[in-house]
Amino acid sequence: MKQELTALESSFNQLLETLLIKKLEHEEFTLKLSSEQSQFTRFNHAKVRQTGCVADGSIELTLMAEQRSSSRQFPFTGNWEKDWQKAHQALQELRDEITILPIDPYLVLPSGNNTSREVHHSNVLAQDDVVSSILAEVAALDFTGIYAGGIVIKAYGDSSGQKHWFATDTFTLDYSLFISSGKAVKGTFAGSNWDVASYAAKINEAKKQLNLLSHPAKELPRGQYKTYFAPAAVADLLQMLSWGAVSEADIQQGNSALAALSRKEKQLSAKFSLKENFQLGLVPRFNELGEMAAPELAIIENGVLVNSLVNSRTAKEYQKDANGANRSETLRTPEISPGNLKFEQILSNLDTGLYVSNLHYLNWSDRPTGRITGMTRYACFWVEKGEIVAPIENLRFDESLYRFWGENLVDFTNFQEFIPEVDTYENRKLGGSLVPGMLVNDFTYTL
Repeated sequence: MKQELTALESSFNQLLETLLIKKLEHEEFTLKLSSEQSQFTRFNHAKVRQTGCVADGSIELTLMAEQRSSSRQFPFTGNWEKDWQKAHQALQELRDEITILPIDPYLVLPSGNNTSREVHHSNVLAQDDVVSSILAEVAALDFTGIYAGGIVIKAYGDSSGQKHWFATDTFTLDYSLFISSGKAVKGTFAGSNWDVASYAAKINEAKKQLNLLSHPAKELPRGQYKTYFAPAAVADLLQMLSWGAVSEADIQQGNSALAALSRKEKQLSAKFSLKENFQLGLVPRFNELGEMAAPELAIIENGVLVNSLVNSRTAKEYQKDANGANRSETLRTPEISPGNLKFEQILSNLDTGLYVSNLHYLNWSDRPTGRITGMTRYACFWVEKGEIVAPIENLRFDESLYRFWGENLVDFTNFQEFIPEVDTYENRKLGGSLVPGMLVNDFTYTL
């Protein structure tokens, strides 16, 4: 595998160097690589339903000239002759196309001389061990899920001399355990090193919840309930901040759910702190222009918005300072700071209310006021006097982040969990969220 990685890196570098020679004096370009060598294994009823390995790669070449730009994407094979043939064809097409495109007043050209190289080696399961290692703990259960593991590569080069290479070996297991009624417990297990004991502990905890799900469900009237959100549910809420909240462009255009926070009209609980933490090594620090984000970037500190995500295009348009944000100004490696609530205190401190493991169908119901709507899902329970007494029927909620991360936030847990990105659409996504659980007063359920 190391030899294959070296060959791919060498081929990418040769492609970059040749484009530097072939470019015209008035032209600039960026070259971006996304590649993977992954195993995918799908399970249903604790049996293998589909398995296979994928070796895939694509290049995006963007040409810029006379305040105009255009892009082409083509396969990357690691075979120099084939890759250069595709790249040369793309270059010629872009040169013909770019002259008829409109001028882009906020076009940002590549600049600087940033370089980086990160290669993270790990201990993921060998291909022949995936099935036996996963099914050993769940063979007697109705287990459904998908395992994705292997090497993911992201690389960048441009006409200004910037060059970056990022390769990491990771896995994700996205699974559900079902009972005969169709109810399920959902979980994820991910990382760079397969740990047998940690996986067994995850499944054992899921088995306990599975047993509780077999009890008759409790229907609850709409209203406000004290609620504990497990880390997976917190991660779902956190993802909403990437959709019209922390982006500086959204703030400037009046589309941000954090507009009131940015204007200092409101603030969140002093217990809430959020940052981008690239020191976790889960995703590349470089963005689509080869710019390097800081190892850490505080976004919310003790309830106060201290930074938004600003890419160079937004900075140019609104006269702001860029901070290495990506094209969409979304969170890439977010971390919510832990609090003081211990694991063994969760149910006793909740006392009477809801234990929410997962959420789905989240959307903004009123973005300017930070209101989010969604539903509970999978293993969610009614708790009385510190004891789980029954699963609940799914509930729809509609609540403002200014309440559940503001005056109604009781505390975060003193432990965090890594909730991975499990999307495999087009390619395996990297990263995830490092988040604690949280306890909230008077969370609003509408149906």
